[in-house]
Amino acid sequence: MEEIGRPKSWTEELASLVEDTGIRYTGDDHTLSGLSTPSFELKSAMEGERVESESESLKDQMKGFVKAWGEIAIELGKGCKDVVLQSVLTDDSYIVKKTKGPCRVVAGKLSVLNDFLPEDRHPVHAWPVILSVFLVALSVLSLNIKHENTPIPLVQSHPPSANRILLPDGRNISYHEQGVPADKAEYSLIAPHAFLSSRLAGIPGIKSSLLEEFGVRLVTYDLPGFGESDPHPNRTLHSSAMDLLHLTEALEINKFWVFGYSSGAIHTWAALKYIPSKIAGAAMFAPMVNPYDPGMTKEERSGIWEKWTRRRKLMFFLARRFPRFLKFFYRRTFLSGKHGPIDKWLSLSLSDKDQDLTKDPGFQEFWRRDVEESIRQGNVKPFIEEAVLQVSNWGFSLRDLQVENKCKERGLFDWFKNQFMFLSSEVECELVGFLDPIHIWQGMEDLVVPSVMSEYVTRVIPSAIVHKVANEGHFSYFYLCDECHRMLLSTLFGEVYDHQDPLERSVEEELKHFDYKSLQINVHKSKIFGVNVTDLEVHGFAAKAGCEARFFPCKYLGVSVDLNMSRIKSWEPIFNRCRSNFNGWKCKMLSVGGRQIIPLSSLKKTVGGGRNTFFWKDINVKMVIVNRDGDLIQEVELSRYTSQRC
Repeated sequence: MEEIGRPKSWTEELASLVEDTGIRYTGDDHTLSGLSTPSFELKSAMEGERVESESESLKDQMKGFVKAWGEIAIELGKGCKDVVLQSVLTDDSYIVKKTKGPCRVVAGKLSVLNDFLPEDRHPVHAWPVILSVFLVALSVLSLNIKHENTPIPLVQSHPPSANRILLPDGRNISYHEQGVPADKAEYSLIAPHAFLSSRLAGIPGIKSSLLEEFGVRLVTYDLPGFGESDPHPNRTLHSSAMDLLHLTEALEINKFWVFGYSSGAIHTWAALKYIPSKIAGAAMFAPMVNPYDPGMTKEERSGIWEKWTRRRKLMFFLARRFPRFLKFFYRRTFLSGKHGPIDKWLSLSLSDKDQDLTKDPGFQEFWRRDVEESIRQGNVKPFIEEAVLQVSNWGFSLRDLQVENKCKERGLFDWFKNQFMFLSSEVECELVGFLDPIHIWQGMEDLVVPSVMSEYVTRVIPSAIVHKVANEGHFSYFYLCDECHRMLLSTLFGEVYDHQDPLERSVEEELKHFDYKSLQINVHKSKIFGVNVTDLEVHGFAAKAGCEARFFPCKYLGVSVDLNMSRIKSWEPIFNRCRSNFNGWKCKMLSVGGRQIIPLSSLKKTVGGGRNTFFWKDINVKMVIVNRDGDLIQEVELSRYTSQRC
């Protein structure tokens, strides 16, 4: 009680008014002289702080730093959460309006699963536990599964083996020959290869004995930058055609057939455009055309693109717009130094028959060796150039190959001469386009080059002969198929006539005469009739020629055509068709038997009887009549048998 009641000194009252600073005054309260030399306990306070700072280790500092950053991150997350709740997840938000309904439907359907949860557990607490256990179990199972460690074959290097020639620009081009030697060859067939291929492909798996049987010399070559051929500094389709021309001149090949498969067909199209005088004909399997061709209709373009995978569509888009990005994809696939599946390397979708073929060991061995030769130089630039050529402007259109009768435009002087000087001059006309045969084989199950492409070709080049092969894909009708290869050579060069029926040989030769010489006749749109032969023979001839088999009696241009034209009744439709060209009194007075004398007598003057002539057309048509032994009886020009003279 004394201490409580004791009055405080002035120093104590002063200290109670301010915060304790750790400074102490040690002098006596009654000794005022001590104020002149005060003593403070500053040294001890500073030493205490120094000891405390020295006792905090680096580990403690790191913990404090991490703790501080954790607190900052938590506060930042809370702030972001508040922003999202106040701006995005409001009832007026666009996202909430669009997703609220579907989320509510999904939540309602999944709420059925809550019935299987324990009753004393809330679904919000139970489902995270269930999902966590599921993920842990899935991870454990994935680690315990034994994967098949099939070794990936590596790309092998091979010593040079190609023949080479020097081109006029100083580049070397490599080539490979099969079949008969040059001095014994009846036909020469030149084949540029497709993308990711080489001269070793040619016609995959064709036997030398088959080429020798038909007298064919097959020459394949490496495109610039592929295989052992030197790269071209400025590749175009025109330069590709010139390389082909220089190769044939160096090999002393005068006239040749050109063959193209898949994307290699773009070089075949270029040859038909730029060197048509050197080419005897063209044969193509699943020919590639420019998918960006402006001549395509909307339906044709969509029919092509819908067959392709997304990755292949991306490759075409990059090749057209950003070709530099193709390097990244090529380095990760076929230029990675490892072999891989063909559908992955080329971004293809394959039909069932193609998938079965690609699993065959013989195909895989052939394919890997061809790829190894194709990427021999390890340079990505030729592959980018080839991809760009497929989708860029070719410099010509496929319509340029269509056969047309082009007439020279007449000037003002010609018009003045005809009008006022009464002098007429014939207009100079010439046939333009590719005049020789074009054969195309198209698998109807092909997903790499869809059949719509061949349909587009026939629309712009009506003279092209398309052989549609049912239930075949892109590879199945071309790779390692002896029967297919024989069919190809027999279609192009004819059958080997050692043991062939004379009539069959005669029909085939005459059909070729129609096909190659008469520009008015399109064989695959023509019809073949049989006289004194079996229906089976007619069907066989029609299948080989690509015609349609028809049988007598029938109607042709509205006129009944009967097998037995010696019957008077058979001439009545002919007379009725020509009635307007006869004198009125003859039409009324003559009997049916007498009326046939008029058209029959006019036919006798040229044909020599007229009994074998059953066709009347308004265009120039040549009809060849053969007998059972295959001997040529008559070759008749029917241009005069028009509707005016029957």
